Amino acid sequence: MKVKNIRITIKSTEEFLEEANDTMKEIMAGEKIFSKKGLYFENLSTMRKALTPKRLELLHAIKEKRPKSMYELAKLTNRDLKNVIQDLAFLERLGLVELKKNKDKRAKGTPSVEYDKILLEIAV
Repeated sequence: MKVKNIRITIKSTEEFLEEANDTMKEIMAGEKIFSKKGLYFENLSTMRKALTPKRLELLHAIKEKRPKSMYELAKLTNRDLKNVIQDLAFLERLGLVELKKNKDKRAKGTPSVEYDKILLEIAV
């Protein structure tokens, strides 16, 4: 079984822009560019605000318990459904959760996590 990972990187705006500039130069030179997928934050503080302990708990519960609905996830984590829905929407925007639509029009969707690890990379 292949382990799928999500890479989270902490880099300053200057580092990000420098890397983007280098990539543009490579494109202009006709070099082949490889996609670097991941999630980038400017600093550790920003990352901590985005990936709170409660949100990390949701990711773990989704991966381990495989709830069929947001309601079931809220029950599993002893959290208010409204807060779970808000956190899942945020995690979906970050690309850390996928909400698979149910056949039931009223249901919001089934949360899923398609990776095994989150890798944190901090440049020094």
